[in-house]
Amino acid sequence: MRFKHTNRKGFLLGFIDFFTAGLFFLVYMQLGLQDELDEILGRKTQRYYIAYLLGIPTLFIYTLVWMARIAEELRGKALELGIEGQLTSFRHMFGWNVFGVLFFGPMIATQRFFDTLNKVEVVLNEQGSLESAASAKGEWQV
Repeated sequence: MRFKHTNRKGFLLGFIDFFTAGLFFLVYMQLGLQDELDEILGRKTQRYYIAYLLGIPTLFIYTLVWMARIAEELRGKALELGIEGQLTSFRHMFGWNVFGVLFFGPMIATQRFFDTLNKVEVVLNEQGSLESAASAKGEWQV
């Protein structure tokens, strides 16, 4: 899969999601983000709408822990690919959402998450284009 959206603005997405009480990501995840995460992480993740529904009776603690686990797995994938710099993590996602500055904490956590996701997708796109170029070159040689 070629990842088309490698420049997502996490702060803006976090802003919209915060003021729609998480309903924005119910739609956004269905528009392809969930499938991208599944492919990057190499497994089928729990659907966001299920995590959202289970979050309602737990005051969205379940949803926050789900997001933090995905963030930690994404961090692991970034490290595996050799990506350096500030990356998302369980601690970062959970901490900014719980202890962050009112209104801005979730947006900062979402910004870091999407920064890491964008970096991972760029590297995977580069690897995919290198692999396809190598296989195309190999196909034409006899």
